Parts: sequence; structure tokens; C-alpha cells
Amino acid sequence: MNTSYQNRFFKRGCEFLQVETPILCGAMTWVSDPTLVAAVANAGAFACLAGGNTPVNILEKQIHETQQLTNKPFGINLITIAPLYKDHLELVRKHKLPYVVFAGSFPRKSEVVKAKATGAKVLCFASTLSIANRMLSYGADALILEGMEAGGHVGHVSLTILLQQVLFKMKNVPIFVAGGIGTGQMCAHLFLMGAAGVQLGTAFAVAEECTAHPDFKKRFIRAKAREAISTPEFDSRLHVVAVRALRNKGYEDFNQLQLKLMDELDQGTLSQIDVQMRVEEFWMGKLRSAVVDGDTERGSLMAGQSVGLINEIKPVNAIIQDLITEMEVELSRVAETLKG
Repeated sequence: MNTSYQNRFFKRGCEFLQVETPILCGAMTWVSDPTLVAAVANAGAFACLAGGNTPVNILEKQIHETQQLTNKPFGINLITIAPLYKDHLELVRKHKLPYVVFAGSFPRKSEVVKAKATGAKVLCFASTLSIANRMLSYGADALILEGMEAGGHVGHVSLTILLQQVLFKMKNVPIFVAGGIGTGQMCAHLFLMGAAGVQLGTAFAVAEECTAHPDFKKRFIRAKAREAISTPEFDSRLHVVAVRALRNKGYEDFNQLQLKLMDELDQGTLSQIDVQMRVEEFWMGKLRSAVVDGDTERGSLMAGQSVGLINEIKPVNAIIQDLITEMEVELSRVAETLKG
């Protein structure tokens, strides 16, 4: 179903992403593989392969696999703080994918320029107005506002504040919003506020087409919103980028790792760069344990607070169509309210 209301509010995002519906599946390491990305693309929405710290040869294979599964556009998400980030950026130059999303932290201007030189459209995350302006000055074609309610690597500002700081002030660039979104009703209001599109991650992590371990999905279905908590930073020298995940023994393991790293910094046996690598390697390994092996006790169950809104496993197409239907109902309700 695609009504005049949706045509009006979806137009900018659809044209930018070359899709039927400007709903984005947030890139999730070990989750956003060719099967899920292609399923989202074939359903008329948009998805990215998750670079994470995937070995280059495997990521290259995933690009080819995705191209075999769909003829729709898709992108690649690069984690700027991942150990293999620079190698992934070179892979982008080689394959000339149409969209590149920089995530994890903020890319350098030279890296944005390098991605754009391949012909790709570049999307960057922005957690404040100043960062949004900086990313645009670097050449970003669009922005993603991701509130701290989201899963995985997150900032410290809620989406409601980011909407007021950035979305309401910037009208000359497509802005996609993310963080704690789980219903079409919420999506409708974000479009009314001026969003070019919406990004959901946690909702797609439990899709039927997602190849994550069944126990991983079952844990999400049982979870409450309050269980998805953000990791603390024990010492500013660690440069920890907060990670939101369901609290379990893995959360406690990370706290212990921070204490150990602080001690090694004090002793001078590790540099700050080494520390950052150790932190990222920890999360990459813990996430694999949860997603691939189904270790819900010590693995990293990266989830947004929208996990509390998820109560069933269903196909990607159903997830998207349900969101669209809910949006249509809400847009129509708002229209009638304004007429009244």
C-alpha cells in the first residue's frame, strides 16, 4: 500500500536511496549478511552489509553473494574504529558500491573524499549539530541521527534531543533517523517532523531471514526495554564508545576488561591505540558468540531499547508492510485531526 500521504513524505528518501520505501535496516555485525540485506532490498527497503571487522576476503565474498541475491541497491557500513577499517575502505574503492555508511565514530575528510571518488553516496552519523555540520563540510551526502536508545555503538544523546538540534534546523540535506524506533506509528511522526527515512535494527535482527542463532532471537523476544543498557566508560583514557546491549555476564566481562586495561595503561605495557583495538576485538568476539553460537549468557546481545516492542519473529516483508500499514493509519488519523 502506497498512498498520496506516503508518496509525499517518502519522496525525498526514496529518491536518495533508490528504493520504494525509505526504511533502512541498520547494519549489524554478524547479522547484516547477504541473506538479510538482500531480503530487505527485495522487499523495497534499504540495507547495508556490516563491515565490522570482517576479514577482507569474506567481506568481498559477501558483496558478490548479495549481488547475486538482489538487483536492488544496497550499501556497505564501515566501522571507523575497527582494526580492518582501512582495508575495508580500499575494498569500497575496488567494488564501487553505490552507498557507503561511516559508523562507529567519525571519518576523516580524506576518507569521505576517497569513498565519494568511487561514485558512492556517503552517509555519516551525527550526534550533535556541530558534528552534523562537520560531516557535511567533509562531503557527506546525507546524515543519520541515531539516538542513544539504539543498539550497538551509540552516543550519549537521545533521539528526541537530536531531532530538535539537527533535524529541525537542517532542511537542505536528507536526514534519516534511528534509535528506539519500533512501530509504524512512531515512523509516521518522524516523517511529519521532516525525516527523509527511518532506520531500525533490532526489529530486523529477529526477522525470519536473519541467520542469527535461534537462541539469540528468542532472547530478544523475551527482553524488556529496560534490559538494553549502555556500557559505562571507567576511564577517559580508554576512549570507550558506549555499546547498548542486553545485560548479561558478557556486560560484566567488559567491566573487568576495562579494569585490566586501566592497569596495563598505568604500567605502560599498552598504548591507547592498543587499548582501543582490544576493546573492539572484545566486542567483535562477544557479538559473534551471541549471534553465531547462541551464547546468550556471555555473548554480546547488542539491542536497542526498541527490543521491548518486539514480540514475534516474522518475515522481512511482513515487518516492512506492517510498518507501512501502521504509518498509513497514523498519517490518515493526523490528517483527519487537522481537518477537525
